Amino acid sequence: MLAPVILAASRSDKMRRFISAAPGTKQVVDRFIAGETVEQVVPIIKDATGKGLEVTLDVVGEDITTPEQATAARDAYLELIDRLKDLGLGTRAEMSIKLSMFGQALEGGHEMALANVRPVVEAAAAIGTTVTLDAEDHTTLDSMFAIHEELRKDFPQTGCVIQAYLFRTEDDARRLAAAGSRVRIVKGAYKEPASVAYQDKAEIDKAYVRILKALMEGEGYPMIGSHDPRLIAIAQELARKAGRKLDEYEFQMLYGIRSDEHIRLAAEGHRMRVYTAYGTDWYGYFMRRLAEKPANLLFFARSILTKG
Repeated sequence: MLAPVILAASRSDKMRRFISAAPGTKQVVDRFIAGETVEQVVPIIKDATGKGLEVTLDVVGEDITTPEQATAARDAYLELIDRLKDLGLGTRAEMSIKLSMFGQALEGGHEMALANVRPVVEAAAAIGTTVTLDAEDHTTLDSMFAIHEELRKDFPQTGCVIQAYLFRTEDDARRLAAAGSRVRIVKGAYKEPASVAYQDKAEIDKAYVRILKALMEGEGYPMIGSHDPRLIAIAQELARKAGRKLDEYEFQMLYGIRSDEHIRLAAEGHRMRVYTAYGTDWYGYFMRRLAEKPANLLFFARSILTKG
């Protein structure tokens, strides 16, 4: 299995330097990263929404080592909100946030992350849009869920992400599937030990379906994060059985992956949101995209060989 090796490499400074310097890297990074600046990503937002799609925007970057870097990450999102205000798209363009960027792993990190994320959530609400808190490795989740719960007291539309490969997630899903909640379910893209997570793909898929069923039968708003055609079909059937209308759940897929499917689902009347990452600190995000699908890794390898 290559995925665990790639995920381990995502934490390696040596590998970061090697991958960043590889001749074919930019070609592949451009497939998954929409740009480096807000101005570069605005035309992509306009293009997607013009096609009937919705977007969630992620300013990539996770290796925060100082409070000043966490503040800068907050400010990058506030800058993004200023541009989204100009576009006037409402919830068609929302934001996804990793609390690690906001100082969660630093000393006093829980309080720091909450203090940094609150003004972003407040500013998002002021322009009619929302924020979803991304899930990271399992050691961060209790803090993430606590911050999510605190934010929802004033901003109930704040969403969060759960990961199907973790044993804990079925209980989390049942707790979160309440009226007004917004929950994105994904398979999971971090290297997790067998003590806390399923390691077998078939077991992860089964867990995904069980969790999705609980969300569909609950009172919240499920957001199905998957490119798997089988899981997408199952999600549609579960929604039908739960009596959900097309605007009572949504699909989410990554920018640069299965773009034709984005259009197809939107044309069928589904809410289809494209997870769109941008920024200069792309390495960790990029490596998880390679780990998720062997075809991505092969594409990268061919690019390096042909550019060498």
